[in-house]
Amino acid sequence: MREPAFWYRPRSPKSHLLSPLGALYGAITARRMARKGFDAGIPVLCVGNYHVGGAGKTPTVLALTKLLRDLGETPVVLSRGYGGRLHGPVMVDRERHTAADVGDEPLMMVRDVPVAVARDRLDGVALAKSQGATVILMDDGFQNPKLLKDASLIVIDSERGLGNGRVFPAGPLRAPLRAQLARTDALVLIGDGHAADGVAGDISARGKPVLRARLRPDAAAVAQLFGKPVLAFAGIGDPGRFFRTLRASGIEVARTRPFADHHMFSRDELAALAADAQREQLILVTTEKDLARLRGAEGAPDGIVPFAVQLDFDDPARLRQLICDHLYEARERRFGAR
Repeated sequence: MREPAFWYRPRSPKSHLLSPLGALYGAITARRMARKGFDAGIPVLCVGNYHVGGAGKTPTVLALTKLLRDLGETPVVLSRGYGGRLHGPVMVDRERHTAADVGDEPLMMVRDVPVAVARDRLDGVALAKSQGATVILMDDGFQNPKLLKDASLIVIDSERGLGNGRVFPAGPLRAPLRAQLARTDALVLIGDGHAADGVAGDISARGKPVLRARLRPDAAAVAQLFGKPVLAFAGIGDPGRFFRTLRASGIEVARTRPFADHHMFSRDELAALAADAQREQLILVTTEKDLARLRGAEGAPDGIVPFAVQLDFDDPARLRQLICDHLYEARERRFGAR
């Protein structure tokens, strides 16, 4: 879906009218979140959002994957496979699966880490453990109570924040903020903005860490595009962030085409993008997640350049210590008395 503009306005008649539905939805979700989940038997680290839409979960998962491997762990990502037709449990295979099968994010991440897709996350746990996982990285699922989480890291785009702060459908929140703050173990603010400073203050007041991070563009992608006008398109939670990242990297963005999150491009849409680019002598550029959806798509133009990014933390030593502490505590809870 495309996020309604009124979610990011301070006052809106639509938001006011939808507030009773948001209050009901929020109460149900908060009650579900309070349930005790199933213990996977190994540490479970969840990377989630307070709100619907994207904020940088996938780059955060990949950054944690690298850190965990540096610590000698064997991480496996557990994903619901949003947008894919397979219910799982299934290990994602780039040779056999497309985004229509398992979703775009799992197909993108599997280049760097094994990914188990399962609508029922408990089935996914068993599959991940069969692959030798010592740690499960949950991609999303913070509000889902089925699985016990040893630590939940919440990602927020510091430029967008949480919009009007109301619960879906009146706003972007998935549950009342207070209920979500209580279950947060660390906050990851991406970017240099100040829209999430209030939330960061609440987390800090609870004695939980707030980590700052930034998306760093791949140097090879920047070099390939530098000095060449581009037509940028993206079907992610916040296409504007992608366009801003391109411009901040010195890329000449001549035209942009935003699409809804997880958008499945039609043949006509791809033909229109290719025609516009050819007519104006522009290079087509998109995100790695969008390119994952385009693999095998009928009518996908040749020569689309993926603009890769990597998440860099301002204080990597603090992140490393945080993860080490949570892994130790998770294992101490399970095995310390033995």
